[in-house]
Amino acid sequence: MQETRQNKIARLLQKELSVIFQQQTRSMHGVMVSVTRTKISPDLSVCTAYLSIFPSEKSAELLGNIEQNLKSIRYALGQRVGGQLRIVPELRFFLDDSLDYIERIDELLKK
Repeated sequence: MQETRQNKIARLLQKELSVIFQQQTRSMHGVMVSVTRTKISPDLSVCTAYLSIFPSEKSAELLGNIEQNLKSIRYALGQRVGGQLRIVPELRFFLDDSLDYIERIDELLKK
């Protein structure tokens, strides 16, 4: 039962975070941030989000920028899900490099 609730909240947070990142990166031409996966702790206090950043050369810089603006992102998330969640979870962001990994494997297979 608890797992179903966790999955629903994780999907909600993934959707809302992706909208927030889409609005924030609209002014930066040639940059796209996607939320590929979210996980939430059993007590719903910590949300771990995995981000895919295009182009991958700017990923470390953008992830650092996201970490610096963590409070404003959490506030914006709270504004969006305030009616559905009592407590806005703490956010943790990690880089999802699975697309780069797949691309590298394809390169190796072509050789």
